[in-house]
Amino acid sequence: MAEPEFRFREPLRVRWAEIDAQAIVFNAHYLMYIDTAIAGYWRALGLPYVETMQALGGDLYVRKATLEYHASARYDDRLEVGIRCTRIGTSSLLFHAEVQRGRERLVSGELVYVYADPATQTSRPVPPALRAVFEAYEAGATMIEVRSGPWSAFEAQARPLRSRVFIDEQGIPAALEWDADDVQSEHAVAINRLGTALATGRLLRRPDGSARVGRMAVLRGLRGGGVGRAVLEALLGLARQQGATQVELHAQADAVGFYARAGFVAEGEPFDEAGIVHQRMLRLP
Repeated sequence: MAEPEFRFREPLRVRWAEIDAQAIVFNAHYLMYIDTAIAGYWRALGLPYVETMQALGGDLYVRKATLEYHASARYDDRLEVGIRCTRIGTSSLLFHAEVQRGRERLVSGELVYVYADPATQTSRPVPPALRAVFEAYEAGATMIEVRSGPWSAFEAQARPLRSRVFIDEQGIPAALEWDADDVQSEHAVAINRLGTALATGRLLRRPDGSARVGRMAVLRGLRGGGVGRAVLEALLGLARQQGATQVELHAQADAVGFYARAGFVAEGEPFDEAGIVHQRMLRLP
């Protein structure tokens, strides 16, 4: 039986293409499952992998991977992959992984990564800041902090993030992205333990007593990891503090489900805004 020892667990479902002639998951796919979970583990740390490695001036390379097979997964099984960082050496990190079906351990393994110079692939000491993030996560600490305040306090962090998401990624003209409401709004920014801004949004108080959430932006690699929800909850908290009677937002079509899970209700028909389909949504603060 698997022990409940993993803070991080990645849910997976076995696809038809992953089973072999014996109608069980082909052994090599378990490494893919674990690698997928490792990527999720980085999201849980609040660390966008590529940007983090570039900022630290190094990269991680797999030195050794060991698997032990206990039982087989089959088509359409719902699995979870648990990941835990168990040791950090001078230049290496050891991860323990388990692929589980319910409480049953199917595959267990260990992966050794070496932190190295990306140009020469020669080992380097694990940066103290990165070491501290891993240790804090495994100790149960919170990985992000949401800070809020005026545009003057957060423009330096929010502007590059919004430019990257709205202008570079979505193609929204810069003239439509920046407006006078930034100065009138309260802004929330989610920041990781390395000081990187991961998500942002703003809250504009209206003369009629309502408030509007807008400019919600999350780095691509961190979406689905709870960072956007943390920013949204912070903005709703600000709305309550301000005594807002109602909170409105214009959700992009592919984000309607995200806001619905946060208690927002669609109002009216979808419409075009900046060349993207949006839906007006409302909720009480």
